[in-house]
Amino acid sequence: MPDESGQPARRPVEAVLFDFHGTLAQVEDPVAWVLAAAVACGASLDRGKATVLADRLVTAGRAGGPLPARVPVHLAEVWADRDLYPHAHRAAFVGLAATVNTDIEGLADALYDRLLGADGWLPYADTAEALKALRQAGVPVAVVSNIGFDIRPHFDTWGLGELVDAFVLSYEVGRCKPDPAIFLRACGALGVDPERALMVGDTPADAGAVRAGLSALVLPAADPGKVNGLGAAVALTRP
Repeated sequence: MPDESGQPARRPVEAVLFDFHGTLAQVEDPVAWVLAAAVACGASLDRGKATVLADRLVTAGRAGGPLPARVPVHLAEVWADRDLYPHAHRAAFVGLAATVNTDIEGLADALYDRLLGADGWLPYADTAEALKALRQAGVPVAVVSNIGFDIRPHFDTWGLGELVDAFVLSYEVGRCKPDPAIFLRACGALGVDPERALMVGDTPADAGAVRAGLSALVLPAADPGKVNGLGAAVALTRP
């Protein structure tokens, strides 16, 4: 219905769903990623070599990074299932890293293992502030992610776990964004009608929430550790 100005009235937002990667947090700098993984393998790299390797590994396909330009045939099946099964997620990204010759035994696995701990990620500078503001306003929050491993420990390590009311992860629910079912599952977990929920993300898959009846806010992903514009989501929950 239009308001007194003749503009369509904004639907009240009673709950917010956030994407994880590119919205609340970003993977660590690629060179830091390679250096840390090399140390875990007992190897030491100079920064120049690490930079070259990082470029090649990101091009091959890094979890949390750009999609690979080409997926080798032998990885096609696990790649297709990567966000539905933990074993497929690991096999896909370890397999892609293994296509790059690094001369460091075990590096492909060590690179993947960086994802599984909070040290391999950086929350955006405004993530905590936004989540705290929503909690203070009584607005429930869910994290909805296409991912093949549990990210709850990351939030606990960052001191943010208690600010998230539900985690709806593709590998746990068997649905991936933009499937409307995953957004509806999150709304059900929060006890809110889809028409009164907002999905915040950084990709067209997140905007797919509109098909489930939600509103959507798409924010371009910022660099690690920077402000990501999450205050806009908080503002939309206010009358």
